[in-house]
Amino acid sequence: MLAAVIALPSFAPAAAAEPAGSPQRPVFQGGEAQPVFDPADVVRENLWVRAPVDSDRDGADDEMHVRVVRPAETERGLKVPVVYTASPYFSGGNDVQNHDVDVELYVPRAEMTSRYEDYLLSRGFAVVYAESLGTGASTGCPTTGGENETIGARSVVDWLNGRAAARTAGGASVQADWTTGKTAMMGVSYNGTLPNAVASTGVEGLETIVPIAAISEWYDYYRENGAVVAPGGFQGEDADVLAEYVYTRDDSEICRPVIDELARRQDRITGDDSDFWQRRSYLDDAGDVRASVLAVHGLSDWNVTLSQTARWYEALADHRVERKIWLHQSGHTDPYGVRKEAWLRTLNRWFSHYLYGVDNGVDSEPRATIQREDESWHDEADWPAVGAEDARLHLRPGGDRVGGLSTDGAKRGRPVTESLTDDASKKVERLVDADTSPHRLRYTTEAVADPVRLSGTPSVDLRVSFDRPAANVTGVLVDRAPDGGSHVITRGWADPQNRHDRATTRPVRPGQWYRMSFDLQPQDYVVDAGHRLEFVLLSSDHDFTLRPQPGAGIAVGVKHSSVTVPVVGGADTVR
Repeated sequence: MLAAVIALPSFAPAAAAEPAGSPQRPVFQGGEAQPVFDPADVVRENLWVRAPVDSDRDGADDEMHVRVVRPAETERGLKVPVVYTASPYFSGGNDVQNHDVDVELYVPRAEMTSRYEDYLLSRGFAVVYAESLGTGASTGCPTTGGENETIGARSVVDWLNGRAAARTAGGASVQADWTTGKTAMMGVSYNGTLPNAVASTGVEGLETIVPIAAISEWYDYYRENGAVVAPGGFQGEDADVLAEYVYTRDDSEICRPVIDELARRQDRITGDDSDFWQRRSYLDDAGDVRASVLAVHGLSDWNVTLSQTARWYEALADHRVERKIWLHQSGHTDPYGVRKEAWLRTLNRWFSHYLYGVDNGVDSEPRATIQREDESWHDEADWPAVGAEDARLHLRPGGDRVGGLSTDGAKRGRPVTESLTDDASKKVERLVDADTSPHRLRYTTEAVADPVRLSGTPSVDLRVSFDRPAANVTGVLVDRAPDGGSHVITRGWADPQNRHDRATTRPVRPGQWYRMSFDLQPQDYVVDAGHRLEFVLLSSDHDFTLRPQPGAGIAVGVKHSSVTVPVVGGADTVR
């Protein structure tokens, strides 16, 4: 049986003849938009959309510089939906100096286009680009996730739906009378973060978003459980550095007070959460999201960590937002380069459904698509994996070399204390492989009899004391192969001064015992049969945390410390 071919907006069979002079209409086959338009036959417009915010404090509303690329058929009466990318990177970036991370503890002019442009245009979607406030030809100021950036990006959706004003370079008013108003936002990294931000406002007309390797909470990009951390590969970056990097508008001084204020308020001293960071979180507004969400993340992404998508996805689930998640084995990248054909088909069906209303079943399919370590792909009901249960693994003595890690529960008897001394010059990969080291404690399970799948967010619960009033604490989960080879599965960081609340610093008294619990980064990982699961504890993490001078000591109450891992099948699979 041949798949139905549909031409919209009438949804009439393709065999039905169009009246003479009528525009070409989109065609759908098998639930997917077909390439029936010439991507070179387009209308290109440059304009400026007014945003109801004055972030550069010049007494006038900010303006977003926008580039529209739409099928020429829209000049003949065809109305099409929009795929919209807002970015601070279209005009490149400045040379900036990152913060010094070797310090004691507290006591990105590119063309506006995308690889998806021709693909989307040929299938009846218009493509819109906008330079984020303070970048390129837009006015306003960059604020690294501040409310003004959300308002600026949202204003374009409002313009596409007749609710905001726009002008040409010559000052003439311009209307978006060629669009249905139905809009999708998509992008990678910061370009994927802005869709999260705009969706959290509940703006009408934004039908779906595709955030790829995107941030849902800026605090957890530059901080973690009270600790000052950096995105992987960018040690010393912070909110002010990123704003400085993307500040590419012609007037290079008007935003100086705004960026200086960013530097003051971000607080690299205590690492505490604050109103500054709360205003850069979209998690609490997940209940306002009207758009469906196709979230994508790399399981090896240490720039934007997986927690950003995991927590966003969980918050969306709590509010029953229509959603799907793609998890691949690569790092901070677009799935276009990972699984191109399957990804384009997914994207096509997603946009065809949510922007054109094609009933192709994409909204009732399994919610999770996951790439395994062997590069195979699997569709699953949801994520984390159905059947994942917490397995609590208790530490056993011997961590200066290799102690034990067991599901049998805490051991009774006299307390056992083991210690390590901080040395931030030692990298995690070196410490986890050391047979013995004064700078880490290492604990391992027995070799697992069958493959064990971790799916979700691990956590640690420690009884610790410190010989100084300040220290970093880093936890690492490791896969140990039979030949001794290792792979870092995930890691996480915390400041013991924030042991009760990431928003509140409380003094640490040397020699006093504390209970300290924190999450590691989420992960989905299979430990092969014959391998061991290890937990490694250290202080500073050379690649992520601040790097104080060596010497801080941490003592661990072994019998009262554990690590909890979400395991498909539960604790019995780890025995």
